[in-house]
Amino acid sequence: MRWGATAAEITEPRPGDELVPDPDLTADRAITIHAGIDDVWPWIVQLGQGRGGFYSYDSLENLIGCDIHSALQINPDWQRLDVGDTVRLAPEVALTVAVVKPPRTLVLQGGVWPGAATAPYDFTWTFDLSPVSEATTRLVVRERYAFTRWWTRLIVEPVTVVSFVMSQRMLRGIRDRAEQHTHSNRVERRP
Repeated sequence: MRWGATAAEITEPRPGDELVPDPDLTADRAITIHAGIDDVWPWIVQLGQGRGGFYSYDSLENLIGCDIHSALQINPDWQRLDVGDTVRLAPEVALTVAVVKPPRTLVLQGGVWPGAATAPYDFTWTFDLSPVSEATTRLVVRERYAFTRWWTRLIVEPVTVVSFVMSQRMLRGIRDRAEQHTHSNRVERRP
């Protein structure tokens, strides 16, 4: 639930926290990326099924029909999101963009529950970038759940193991792509 996040990052308020003000479950995961914030943001803003994917284990996501294909490059057509837009997790499952502040913050909101119009929880998924230096960025990803049914905990908490595995790989996937892209651009700029 706290992979890679510092004590300060865990307690620091993040954009979108106000959307689920009293969470029953919070996960903070973080990674340092040796690329500037402007080199990391394009990978964040193009997240989603039918877009850049989630840079995680595509084959596992596709086993359950998500049709995810993680991008290896930045696509200019996927570089804009506005509040109210949807970001799909699978062809028929989407979250809504609640906050977008380029190049620092993307907050997705909603709930996913098979066969139901609404999920038995409120949920936010925040991607928050902070510059450490001109060439280094810290990415903190926060999930917040507020259960709206007494039994929701029995379903959501066991799934946190899967969330950890997929989120850890996603963070590393974003890091690897941003660092590789930054390195490639530096090589191309040399005289």
